[in-house]
Amino acid sequence: MTEEGSTHQLRPSFNERFKAPAVKVLLGSVLSERLADKSYSADGAAQWSKEISDEIKSRQGLKAEFDLPRYKFVVQEHAGHTATESCESLGGRFAGRCLWDHNTDAFAEDSYRNDSLFCVASAYGVYLY
Repeated sequence: MTEEGSTHQLRPSFNERFKAPAVKVLLGSVLSERLADKSYSADGAAQWSKEISDEIKSRQGLKAEFDLPRYKFVVQEHAGHTATESCESLGGRFAGRCLWDHNTDAFAEDSYRNDSLFCVASAYGVYLY
């Protein structure tokens, strides 16, 4: 027990929750900044995926922007070549499944596309009890 009281908090307060709309803005800005001048290459996409995920999770991203010490952040990023037709018309879909508490856990996603590549980034915030 500390001077402030018990540290065993079962739920985050309203201000301590994962803020999906704000995280979506962060995802969009990182994707736009990192991919604006890029052309697709298989080797480049593998490297960008790791760098983008790391940047989103890093001090400049989720950990710095949002002071949520009891949350675990998981970032997933997919990049590919933009075909002459849209990804949807070619049957491209991305999905994620998680087992979580809908009162505390949440996710955000955003995408980026140019003439050469597409990229979809998802960030999951899971509250640690």
